[in-house]
Amino acid sequence: MTALLSPNRHYYLLIVGVLSISFYSCKPERPNLILIIADDMAWDDYGAYGHPTIRTPYLDTLAQQGIRFDQALLTISSCSPSRASIITGKYPHSTDAEQLHWPLPADQITFVEKLRAAGYWTGQAGKWHLGEAIKDRFDKVMDVSTSGFQLPSGGKAMVQQENESGCEDWINILNARSKDTPFFLWLAALDPHRDYKPNSIAQPHTSTDVIVPPYLPDTPEVRKDLALYYDEISRLDAFVGELLQELDRQGIAENTLILFISDNGRPFPRDKTTLYDSGIKTPWVIRWPGQVVPGSVCQSLVSSLDIAPTFLKLAGLKPDQTFQGKDFSPLLSQPSQPIQEFIYAEDHWHDFEDYTRAVRTEQFKYIRNFYEDLPNTPSADILRSSTFQVMKQLREVDSLNTAQLACFVSPRPSEELYDVEQDPYELTNLAGNSEYAEILDDMRKKMEQVRQQTQDRLPTQRTPDEFDRDTGQPNEYRIRPRPSKAEMQKVISPTNLM
Repeated sequence: MTALLSPNRHYYLLIVGVLSISFYSCKPERPNLILIIADDMAWDDYGAYGHPTIRTPYLDTLAQQGIRFDQALLTISSCSPSRASIITGKYPHSTDAEQLHWPLPADQITFVEKLRAAGYWTGQAGKWHLGEAIKDRFDKVMDVSTSGFQLPSGGKAMVQQENESGCEDWINILNARSKDTPFFLWLAALDPHRDYKPNSIAQPHTSTDVIVPPYLPDTPEVRKDLALYYDEISRLDAFVGELLQELDRQGIAENTLILFISDNGRPFPRDKTTLYDSGIKTPWVIRWPGQVVPGSVCQSLVSSLDIAPTFLKLAGLKPDQTFQGKDFSPLLSQPSQPIQEFIYAEDHWHDFEDYTRAVRTEQFKYIRNFYEDLPNTPSADILRSSTFQVMKQLREVDSLNTAQLACFVSPRPSEELYDVEQDPYELTNLAGNSEYAEILDDMRKKMEQVRQQTQDRLPTQRTPDEFDRDTGQPNEYRIRPRPSKAEMQKVISPTNLM
């Protein structure tokens, strides 16, 4: 046998060698995974999404080198419930942490411990806002609450100078990782959450840089407020730039997937805490060198529910059976492939009581206001803003248009329907238009389908407001630390809430 092979021995070994090299070079190496979460940043306040004046050079580079998703939706427009939904891959009402500041219970399964069990080193840095019970899912946590971020009894967030952005430890957590394993990082900013102050960046935006949406009055006060919000986006961008440069310096950028999103919309009236696109639509950009076509765009619907199963799939793992989202990884190579037929989103207590649900297809948005007796009051920090103060003044002299009055109106319409393609600001409610009766009926059925499948039921009692709906000042129901869902159900009496 040796004699027969001998004349071709060198050729034979060459072929075997080439095949071996090809096999091992094509064998996928598990990618490092980084999730960056902005705090209260609207999807379109970002250069790569078409904003002409906000300075986001590094975020723009991220999109240029990766794929931009134009139809990415969150499950809720509220800080901590949004994060709870992302980390568990479940709708907020399925997490037992659907209200603001409710801690995620220890019995909830997250994608982080699944990655960790499979050999990933897991780290967190920046804003936490998920309670204490699941911190043990990470190898290391650098929560800003332990290094400068405080919530005093007065209720107003105060941040020490060295931790104003919440991004200051991002490089530190990267360097703290195990160098022998792939890693996952949960990097969460405080930017651009309120409160704002001047000169947070070296070259502040000016009022002339501002684009005022039609549901806000175009006044000097509103423009100044938005300019300060823009500044914090630029500050966040600078920290993203530092991270990108450090990944390059350490030679690990090529096998690192970065996903950049926001937890909810901008902290202005009719944005954050609402189910309009300005509240639940998010920037969603992925860079993964060699795996994603640079500069590509995806128009398919994705939900923040989908992050958990996708990250596990990319790590070579199976999604947990508790996850309610879908693996969107096929979109990274085939952006036009449909993953979600529609997106379901919800609104719960956030400083003020509410209970609203929405269904969003590529063209239409259906909103069901279950507590129509309550106005669409924005969060308390927005009530205390200069924007809301001037809106109250203009309301007194009848100088607000219909959209600008929306947060004051009570009762609200029980149903809202919008053509988001033709009416992106969702200003014309089509729910009473007979031409859209079939679409309205179909959207109702889609909503009921999810509600039944996920056991999303109207609460038997309401949670009291923690603030005055006019002044934004705390009342007797503001307690810190806030009781969990289980604790709250023991102490709230239905008789004083209805």
